[in-house]
Amino acid sequence: MVKVDKYEYPEGLYYWAKGRSWAKLEPDGRVRIGLTDYGQSLAGRILFYRSKPKGSTVEQGKPVGSLESAKWTGPLESPVSGTIDEVNEELRRKPSLINEDPYGRGWVAIVKPTRLEEELKKLLTGDAAISWAKEDVAKAGKK
Repeated sequence: MVKVDKYEYPEGLYYWAKGRSWAKLEPDGRVRIGLTDYGQSLAGRILFYRSKPKGSTVEQGKPVGSLESAKWTGPLESPVSGTIDEVNEELRRKPSLINEDPYGRGWVAIVKPTRLEEELKKLLTGDAAISWAKEDVAKAGKK
C-alpha cells in the first residue's frame, strides 16, 4: 500500500486517471472496479450509488454508475470495457462503504472485459500511478 498525502493507493491495481477509478484483475479473468480513496474523498460522503444493471455493457471512460453525495453528483467512469457480471448489492443499503473501504467492501462492479489487453495499456500502475496520484492531489491542494 502506497500513501500519497493521506490517501491510499494499493499496489497491484490499475488506475484510470481521468475518472479516479481503479481496476483489479480477478483470478477468473473478470475485473473488479471501484472509486479511488482520493476520488471518494473529493466526492464527500456518498449518499447514493446507482449502478448500471447486471448484463449491461460498459465502455472504458464511460459511466458504470452514478454517485450522489452532499457535495457532488456525477458518473463513476469504468476503467475497462465489457459486460457487468456483478454489482455490489451492499451499496444499495450502505453506499458509504465507498468512503469507508474503497478498495474492499466499497467496490462497485465486476466486469467481464472485452478489450482488456488493449485497455490495460491506457491504465496506470506502479510508479506511473504514484506519480499521477501525487500530481492529482497536489493540483487539488492549489485550488
